[in-house]
Amino acid sequence: MAESEAETPSTPGEFESKYFEFHGVRLPPFCRGKMEEIANFPVRPSDVWIVTYPKSGTSLLQEVVYLVSQGADPDEIGLMNIDEQLPVLEYPQPGLDIIKELTSPRLIKSHLPYRFLPSDLHNGDSKVIYMARNPKDLVVSYYQFHRSLRTMSYRGTFQEFCRRFMNDKLGYGSWFEHVQEFWEHRMDSNVLFLKYEDMHRDLVTMVEQLARFLGVSCDKAHWWTSAATPRPCPWVGVPGSAGSAGCRA
Repeated sequence: MAESEAETPSTPGEFESKYFEFHGVRLPPFCRGKMEEIANFPVRPSDVWIVTYPKSGTSLLQEVVYLVSQGADPDEIGLMNIDEQLPVLEYPQPGLDIIKELTSPRLIKSHLPYRFLPSDLHNGDSKVIYMARNPKDLVVSYYQFHRSLRTMSYRGTFQEFCRRFMNDKLGYGSWFEHVQEFWEHRMDSNVLFLKYEDMHRDLVTMVEQLARFLGVSCDKAHWWTSAATPRPCPWVGVPGSAGSAGCRA
């Protein structure tokens, strides 16, 4: 069978013991039993997909994509639950049935590797925005995420967590393979490959890239980039953290 129980980790607690292997990739328990349905998920040409390895700046990227694609006022972000506007494909809520019925153009997120995304995406039927992050910073954010989320209950050391990360023992498998798969498709007409560090270094240029890729005017997007201010990083002072702003992911 393609799915099999992953070896029960000794440190992170009950949640990690529920991970399972799917075609050699460790996935979270909520993906169990739905991978075939995800592969056959109906994609629309107007869809915009945001795909990242966890803790790669997903939250910041989704806000920028929403503002650019909708021509929205930045003040709207603070008044809405943006995660409801950009659901995660594989998460239990709202679920695949609800996402299927969303009004076009749909904005959909996922942390799944390229090979596990809906097959129609591989055919270039809608736009995919991928963002990669330096793994040395990513692993710090991922570690804090595992520690802070009640269902994760990770109580191991940072060094132990890094070993698990390097040995592909965390959810969504190998960071290196995840990034490589999308890097190999970076020249596809429906794929835009971005880097987290570039977003913080030059947000205006990235907004221009996104606008061109999405086929929308840069005019509405430009005015708010000059006023954008970095958000405080909640992990300042954590060993190994770059302490840079915007490390929400």
